[in-house]
Amino acid sequence: MNGNLYALSAPAADAFATYCGGNAGGSNETCVSLAAIPGAEASFVLRDSKPEGAGKELRFTGAELDDFVAGWVRTRGLTL
Repeated sequence: MNGNLYALSAPAADAFATYCGGNAGGSNETCVSLAAIPGAEASFVLRDSKPEGAGKELRFTGAELDDFVAGWVRTRGLTL
């Protein structure tokens, strides 16, 4: 890998797990989807499920995603 996660092929649609919360705006209105990037060790794609977010994604290494999630949990005062 050359370090550019955006140069790698996207996962297949059925590889994504969807995480939802609330759905106050309708089906999949408050969901994000996450999948591992094929051929890249510990690298992930995060997508918005809303129609206006279609085709937009963020890509993270496992360490980056872990850091984000741990920071979010601390900031929100959540526990796992």
